[in-house]
Amino acid sequence: MKISEVSQKYQLTPDTLRYYEKIGLIPKVHRQANGIRDYSDTDLKWLDLALCMKNAGLSLESIIKYVDLYKQGESTMSARIDLLKDQLVVLLEKKSAIEAAIDRLNYKIDKYSN
Repeated sequence: MKISEVSQKYQLTPDTLRYYEKIGLIPKVHRQANGIRDYSDTDLKWLDLALCMKNAGLSLESIIKYVDLYKQGESTMSARIDLLKDQLVVLLEKKSAIEAAIDRLNYKIDKYSN
């Protein structure tokens, strides 16, 4: 898949995709003989994961660290798990705060509606 197609699919600019590759947010994308990036299904899965992690609140540095750990192989599995578990704790705390805010707003709406 060409960069323009990936750009359209993910609503990211080609420059953003190139940047993500350059900083190591996703592994290097295969290139055709003429130098044109050719995104494979594996490349798209990496992009999906990076965007998921980014949306989950991981910093770019943390995602890059995860990718670097992955490249180092199975010996880094526990470090990758720890990174993901740490972020899960942060997300669950945010979820709890959001649920509390929703409950408070619902209470106020009910109070004002009666």
